[in-house]
Amino acid sequence: MSVAVLTPPGSSAQRHEPLRVMVVDDSAVIRGLISRWIEAESDLTVVASIRTGRDAVNQVVRVDPDVIVLDIEMPDLDGISALPLLLEKKRNLVIIMASTLTRRNAEISFRALSLGASDYIPKPESTREMSAADIFKRDLIEKIRHLGARLRRPAIVPSPSLSPAAQPVRALLPRTSPGTMPPVAQTKLIVRPFSANAPRVLLVGSSTGGPQALMNLVAGIGPVIDQYPVLITQHMPPTFTTILAEHLARASGRPAHEAIDGELVKAGQIYLAPGGRHMRVARSGANTVIALDDGPQINFCKPAVDPLFASAAEVWQAGILAVVLTGMGSDGAQGAKTIVAAGGNVIAQDEATSVVWGMPGAVAHAGVCAAILPLDQIAPKVVRVFSGVRG
Repeated sequence: MSVAVLTPPGSSAQRHEPLRVMVVDDSAVIRGLISRWIEAESDLTVVASIRTGRDAVNQVVRVDPDVIVLDIEMPDLDGISALPLLLEKKRNLVIIMASTLTRRNAEISFRALSLGASDYIPKPESTREMSAADIFKRDLIEKIRHLGARLRRPAIVPSPSLSPAAQPVRALLPRTSPGTMPPVAQTKLIVRPFSANAPRVLLVGSSTGGPQALMNLVAGIGPVIDQYPVLITQHMPPTFTTILAEHLARASGRPAHEAIDGELVKAGQIYLAPGGRHMRVARSGANTVIALDDGPQINFCKPAVDPLFASAAEVWQAGILAVVLTGMGSDGAQGAKTIVAAGGNVIAQDEATSVVWGMPGAVAHAGVCAAILPLDQIAPKVVRVFSGVRG
């Protein structure tokens, strides 16, 4: 089945004004560093550099930013307290929480997501550590750019699920600015039939927007978790994955934990790739075990989704159902191809419900998906596929 999708023009053709960014941090050094990085990008501009949450709240209407980079720990009014006040003054703000890697800050970042923050980013312990600063810079700029771009696209009306039984064609409105001609280029999204192979494991990959999407998914797949193992790679740093595992356990009502190198993979468990390590699986006699490694980043990520997907295809071959949720980049696309080549199935989250349609979009455009679904339809579909309904 083919699905026609109007593709947006390149950024140069859209002629948007630069995204307006407010930087809020009590450290003058951090404010200056972030501001210089942003100003070096032609599509971004700093409209305010502010020391406290209180000043940010007082100035947000006047300054009118599109995106705020908001520190958590500040005097007078901290980030988590300022967050709802900022959103009250400007509802469509993109707010990215910034914090150092402590358990307390990780917990606050998760709370911020539930209060309306768009994303979070961990700050390096020291800006003098060049490699950490470079990663922080790249991740921050990409988050600002991709999340801010969502403000400038027409709303995408959630479509019927894209599966072999769905309507044959869906057209998305082009994302254009006033005075820009609509694009004429079209691409085809190929949706494959589900293979008849019964899945024996559920794999999930996600990134930006993933924590909220994962909570939605695991809350609806209890019967699957009870009978099959579930392995998840979410792009996330250490400490944050510890907290995420606890949230997944509460949302699902089933055991969830950061995976441990060498442990057996068993039904009834959710295994989460620990921050800073790639998670693979391997055969150990008649058993399947977790294999963690501290190798270099893959697709600019660690943990990355592709290593999990590729290794799982070797172990379970056709007995895989993989789900790719919201996220920046294309991590998971190559692994998804490997899974389908082995006889497994892949489901992607649709664009309308994704915070960023990077990872699921890459999988969809690769032509390996058996379904492209809104988030609230993915869990029911997973349950049906594991129960034997493939259509």
